[in-house]
Amino acid sequence: MKTDAQLIRDARRDADALGELYRRHASAVNRWLAAHAAPATASELTAETFAQAALSLRRFRDEHDGSAAPWLFGIARNLLRRSYERERIEANARRRLGMPVASTAADFSRVEERDRAERLEPQLAAALDGLPAAQREALELRVVHDLPYDRVAATLDCSETAARIRVSRALSTLARRLKGVEA
Repeated sequence: MKTDAQLIRDARRDADALGELYRRHASAVNRWLAAHAAPATASELTAETFAQAALSLRRFRDEHDGSAAPWLFGIARNLLRRSYERERIEANARRRLGMPVASTAADFSRVEERDRAERLEPQLAAALDGLPAAQREALELRVVHDLPYDRVAATLDCSETAARIRVSRALSTLARRLKGVEA
């Protein structure tokens, strides 16, 4: 089976090679985009990702052992960023003109944070598994379920101070365990 890098070289003269590259990566690119944009936008950006890839085949550099995935996701990320920027500019223009603003664009920095968090997920899961049960439960109630400390304390049958200490210790432990983890 050919590597992505070989398909890209072949795609410069053979459309079937580009089709194979599309079949290998389109669903993953679309899933990533759908996690950050509306389904219709994700579909459009997926198509645009591969159109841009087809136009820039000669610029591909095999830096990942034959895989084109990082290159394709980089193109998708740039297109998503530009899409959000375009929506932001259009929304600002509508606002200045007194027109209704109907934008579904999320702040791109939040998208980047979410993407980084997704890449940290295995390390975070391992760090959470290593927490004492009382700290983990307090952390989940406070952070995941967004309960106020008095409700965390009531649920755990402890004082509010104890609930705060458990959450604080859990966060400190997680920070220490994740410090230096590159995502």
